[in-house]
Amino acid sequence: MATRIKLGEIPVDVVLKDIKNIHLSVYPPNGAVRISAPLRMSLDTIRVYAISRLGWIKQQQKKLRGQERETPREYLDRESHYVWGRRYLLQLVECDEAPSVELKHRKMVLRLRPGADDGKKQAVVEEWYRQQIKQAAAPLIAKWEPVLGVKIERLFVQRMKTKWGSCNTGSHCIRLNTDLAKKPVECLEYIVVHELAHLVVRHHDDRFVGLVGQCLPNWKQIRHTLNGSSLSHEDWLY
Repeated sequence: MATRIKLGEIPVDVVLKDIKNIHLSVYPPNGAVRISAPLRMSLDTIRVYAISRLGWIKQQQKKLRGQERETPREYLDRESHYVWGRRYLLQLVECDEAPSVELKHRKMVLRLRPGADDGKKQAVVEEWYRQQIKQAAAPLIAKWEPVLGVKIERLFVQRMKTKWGSCNTGSHCIRLNTDLAKKPVECLEYIVVHELAHLVVRHHDDRFVGLVGQCLPNWKQIRHTLNGSSLSHEDWLY
């Protein structure tokens, strides 16, 4: 069940679900606002909650609208692509073998069968990015699990629209955004620590901030680097 309320000039889409708690999200690129709320919660209660978070909503909208975005990828020769914060120029190679991606000097060499369309090119590159994250995250998780005294059950790597990572404290699973492979590697470590820390402290309170700070004293600088870097171009639909 979905409806829409307005906070002044700000429209808010409200979705009632079979959930226990209310959730507020502000989505890229222009700051669309959505609230997911329990089925029995009244619109008046939801409106009061939204008004109480109005300052935060406006802050998030301002940040999202001002954030730089990559131009849409066209997968052409000499197009810029980023891997662990470094710029590479794409080189397309047609060959009769399995598709692959290789970094060679300052080039990202994309090998494909003749006639591959843009959709296939994109799929191959994105899968390669996903594998980079899986390979790089494994030793970082092994490094920080004993420090934090936690153990995850499963790691998922996928494209995520609004988050760099997430943690399911019930199933002890964490998710990482594929786009982290484009950012400096310390950004990946920060997100790994951040999500593992949620297995110790669920909410972003002072205890959580202190725990992350103990692990990574320069976490604010890393977060600034991550949030200040270009986001992927997306046709955002939530």
